[in-house]
Amino acid sequence: MIRKRRTRIVATLGPACRDPAMVTALAHAGVDVFRLNFSHGTHDDHARALKAVRAAEAELERPLAVLGDLQGPKFRLGEFANGRIDVAPGQMIRLDLDAAPGDRRRVGMPHPEVFRVLRPGLALLVDDGKVRLEVKRSDAGSADVEVIAGDALSDHKGLSVPGVTIPVPAMTSKDQADAEFALRIGVDWLALSFVQHAGDMASLRKIVGGRAAILAKIEKPAAVNDLDAILDVSDGLMVARGDLGVEMAPEEVPVVQKQIVRAARRRGVPVIVATQMLESMISSPAPTRAEASDVAGGVYEGADALMLSAESAAGAYPREAVAMMDAIIRRVEADPSWPSLMRAEHGEDADEDVDALIAAASKAAEARSTACIVAYTTTGGTAKRIARERPLHPVLAICPDDGVARRLGLVWGLEPRVAQQPGSIDVMTNDAARLAADYGVAGAGERVLIIAGPPLGSPGAANLLRIAHAPPAKG
Repeated sequence: MIRKRRTRIVATLGPACRDPAMVTALAHAGVDVFRLNFSHGTHDDHARALKAVRAAEAELERPLAVLGDLQGPKFRLGEFANGRIDVAPGQMIRLDLDAAPGDRRRVGMPHPEVFRVLRPGLALLVDDGKVRLEVKRSDAGSADVEVIAGDALSDHKGLSVPGVTIPVPAMTSKDQADAEFALRIGVDWLALSFVQHAGDMASLRKIVGGRAAILAKIEKPAAVNDLDAILDVSDGLMVARGDLGVEMAPEEVPVVQKQIVRAARRRGVPVIVATQMLESMISSPAPTRAEASDVAGGVYEGADALMLSAESAAGAYPREAVAMMDAIIRRVEADPSWPSLMRAEHGEDADEDVDALIAAASKAAEARSTACIVAYTTTGGTAKRIARERPLHPVLAICPDDGVARRLGLVWGLEPRVAQQPGSIDVMTNDAARLAADYGVAGAGERVLIIAGPPLGSPGAANLLRIAHAPPAKG
């Protein structure tokens, strides 16, 4: 299956869609990357889900990537005696380290590191901002807070302190155990939540040790401020708009989203836009018009991928949500104005020979007689550099193994396939032309641009650009 769109779709697996038949149906509907959310579910759940993805991959005969998403240091309230309490503006509540069930006067918050940064006047947001509190007094083990807005608090709701960097490791003990398990079962990407600075990603890379690509979730203002350094040490980014929207004013989120996407595109780092893309489809078979426009906006920005969260994991219409996202992406990419937007912003200028070669190939690809680009890539680096230029022709990325091919499944416009590396340049030329014809991305006699780096099959920068013409397709 060659996809007829460039922007990729990430779908979260959960109770609504872990069944093998549903996973295969979602893959047929258009999913390119399946996300395992380690904030929910058991290790057995995730292992079964990954097995279902691999079965779907075999049926579709194209690589499917699996993204393991670590929970990160999420701060939560403790429990209430009755599960919840009603609150009203002006009401005072004490937060403390006591694990005893809470009531209208106090509730536990088992995070001493949070109390260490609290001071009078700071805002606390609970349950994704549904409840707003203000600190009136604090010490190392408690804080008195006033309810500013909201009407209820309940067990284990998430809590954030906007604008404050909390001194905690990016990976909890749960994250470390989840990471080792995810790597053991064979995820292709591993995402770290609540990244605050580049050192967090450097720590993750040491743990991963090359067993997967690593992705930074940008959902803290501190991470936005350290974005360039984070890009230096990450293989991918995610604009996690849910928590980002809690940490900063709503009107700032779309601006920051565009800043992150632009920065990632310039560096050639794949970037996912996530959270509430088609939120109403959790319970409705159709999205709102505003949601459709939101998805379209991500495509017009040139994001590598768009993500479904609860829409697929827990919604009533997971297959319809994927199909809708696929339809919106295809429609935008058919807009006559879309190509000019993709050409308007290119990657950073570089003096390396491979960048000059790829720039030449991108220019040659604009000729009407060119049908596609075929890139032979050992580690995926050459293919990602091509994708950074956002070429409008299909790009077949021929890889030596499944792991490289699956990781490239997240990248804009690439069609990764596993094939034996050719033994000579002449064999490579013939193989590339034949593969382009057999996959249906080049008609008989159409031009095929081939990029490779002799010696073939060895890691290194591409330094060869050849032109071939596709033969008639088999059958």
